[in-house]
Amino acid sequence: MKRLLLGATALTLCAGFSGAAYADFTLNILHINDFHSRFDPITGTDSNCDAETDAAGECFGGIARLKTIIDDTRASLADGNTLLLSAGDNFQGSLYYTTYKSKVVSDFFNQMGFDVVATGNHEFDDGPEEFMKFIDAAEFPIIGGNFDVTRDENLRGKIKGSIVLEVGGEKIGIIGATTEDTPEIASPGPNVEFTDVIQYVRGASEALDAAGVNKIILLSHIGYTVDMDLAAALPLVDVIVGGHSHSLLGSMEGAAGPYPTMVTNPDGVEVPVVQANQYGKYLGDIAITWDDNGVVTKAEGQPFLIDASVKGNEDFAGQLAELAGPIQAAMGVVIGTTTEAIEGSREVCRAMECSMGNLLADAILDRVADQGATIAFQNGGGIRASIDAGDITKGDVITVLPFSNTLATVQISGADVIEALENGVSDVENGAGRFAQVAGLKYSFNLAEPAGSRVSDVLVKGEGDAWVPIDEAATYTIVTNNYVRGGGDGYGTFAEGDNPYDFGPPLEEVVADYIAKQGGTYTPYTDGRITEIK
Repeated sequence: MKRLLLGATALTLCAGFSGAAYADFTLNILHINDFHSRFDPITGTDSNCDAETDAAGECFGGIARLKTIIDDTRASLADGNTLLLSAGDNFQGSLYYTTYKSKVVSDFFNQMGFDVVATGNHEFDDGPEEFMKFIDAAEFPIIGGNFDVTRDENLRGKIKGSIVLEVGGEKIGIIGATTEDTPEIASPGPNVEFTDVIQYVRGASEALDAAGVNKIILLSHIGYTVDMDLAAALPLVDVIVGGHSHSLLGSMEGAAGPYPTMVTNPDGVEVPVVQANQYGKYLGDIAITWDDNGVVTKAEGQPFLIDASVKGNEDFAGQLAELAGPIQAAMGVVIGTTTEAIEGSREVCRAMECSMGNLLADAILDRVADQGATIAFQNGGGIRASIDAGDITKGDVITVLPFSNTLATVQISGADVIEALENGVSDVENGAGRFAQVAGLKYSFNLAEPAGSRVSDVLVKGEGDAWVPIDEAATYTIVTNNYVRGGGDGYGTFAEGDNPYDFGPPLEEVVADYIAKQGGTYTPYTDGRITEIK
């Protein structure tokens, strides 16, 4: 059992230093999270990077550069005590995944030599069947503990909650955990049941400790704030390598917190929590030192920005070029032009009105306005990229909307519209994808109020240009996407509505047609349809 550090040793730990112990063991953990199949480099706004911009040294990430920096970092660590981890969400988010599904992920990840990969919610986007293909093809363990797959014939017996690896003669226990709201935000199917994360990790860590494993890592896909809550609640987890919230940690501008973020556990020991942003733009690198009792005495490192100074692995670049060939011709077709960048970043579109949200909501409402629809909802989590100023290609739109969603309509009451808006702002603090971008609607919200009581001043279009208070007793026809209409992202009010129809045209086609309808040139904007009260 682990023992609480006392006296001078405890003070030294809290200060972030330790004297040399007889059996100190240091492990370098290299990690990524929320890769989302971004195999090509990305711009500073996370949109697709064209060859000219990349050649100018203005792009980041890409699987070829990621391979180089991982190999170089491993080679620089003389003792070889390293682990390469992914904290999940490697599916969905680019044309590579849309075209090749999980095979493109497993092929590259196998060559990169991942030691352990966590289950993200997006690994369930195409149901348990596609996740099963990924598990079968992977040459590395994929873990996820707080969900039960025993009733699912595809996944039964194929995934473990934790694993023990031997590194440098030491046993390292690694526990997997996935966000509990996966059934609301992905498609695990009716036979995969999710359970409480903290309770699961508590039991799994106790089992590892009882088996004599005193170095325990949580590889989680639950979000930065939940990671910190868990670190504060459980005494046996030594390190948390996380994902899901796409959090940038470090000393750079815009960081959500320090790297590592130190959280004091119930025994008074500080637990390092790390995350490495998103899309392979950063490689996390944290060195953890344990003493002979299995207590962390030092945690040092920083995320490495993978910019143009990193030369991409030529073999990987060649493989990617072969895969890209069949995609590029079709996806390079220009469908229009934008006069300015269209803001689609998760940091903006999951917290406030954004110009990409307005484009998408306007487009879907325009498509069915002649069918009586007056209100559009677009979940912020369904917006996956920005588009830079200039030409808009088919590939750009599909990168923004990679989920193959279709246009969907449903009828609900005004009271249910308000309930849906409350759902949308119920978890803004954690960057939840349920945030509602809208059209034909205006609303205000106040984060100082408790979830469920945050929305006010809900207005709908009246005669002409007038805006009038929503009628809670009236029936409104809502247009959204089939995922949200079916209750995804917590929108149960839509799932229970009347006259649902989920089989409209693909969203990317709707957006392309809308841009063409504007004469092929689009000017992004915000107009105050969503207001945060502060």
